[in-house]
Amino acid sequence: MKYRVKIEVSLKPGHSDPEGETTARLLKELGYAVNAVNVSKVYNILLEAQTPREAKAKVEEMCKKLLANPTKDNYTITIEEQK
Repeated sequence: MKYRVKIEVSLKPGHSDPEGETTARLLKELGYAVNAVNVSKVYNILLEAQTPREAKAKVEEMCKKLLANPTKDNYTITIEEQK
């Protein structure tokens, strides 16, 4: 079975986000009333697994091994069966 997975990786509170801070500053300079900008990464993955539980386990492993740094990142996972 194929599953479409979306993983959003963002910084935990208290970690600096230089890209977000720069973007916020530049948007303010352009005249936008922006209070803050937070940058995150989104991974869209199509994977094979026997069950949704197996798919989630594989994705959790991917996040822990490569996609997210547990010291500074939070991540959310959304899984949909691909038809």
